Amino acid sequence: MHKIINIVSGDSGAPFTSLTLPFEKRQICRQRVTLDNGEEASLTVDRGSVLRHGDLLQTEDGQLIKICAADESVSTVISNNPLLLARACYHLGNRHVSLEIREGRIRYLHDHVLDDMVRELGLSVVAEQAPFEPEAGAYSSGHGHGHGHSH
Repeated sequence: MHKIINIVSGDSGAPFTSLTLPFEKRQICRQRVTLDNGEEASLTVDRGSVLRHGDLLQTEDGQLIKICAADESVSTVISNNPLLLARACYHLGNRHVSLEIREGRIRYLHDHVLDDMVRELGLSVVAEQAPFEPEAGAYSSGHGHGHGHSH
């Protein structure tokens, strides 16, 4: 079994396999996982780390594993009206909902009650299966593993 011990910078070499996880699992610092090649691994990284799509993990023996964000049940709101999107972000944030914010769209984990609220604000919502990569938060300093980038 591989023992994953570190998150490393993206210029560290080519990964030998990948690890696809939903956002909820990418926040757990100590867990057993099944790599995309079917091999088992134990994940032990610094507490407070959040694995982001594209991150590289290093095993005890120096092998690299690329993190992939799994498709999960999300609600996506697309609009060319920045004011409407800002209002939706305000109301969702007021409910402490994790949000992925991109130009012209927002995404959150699917919840029909939240979907109804966003529709009442005048926006369309699409429930779909897609990767979820929410904002880290204003007080976050990236991963906490010090390799020089944040998301």
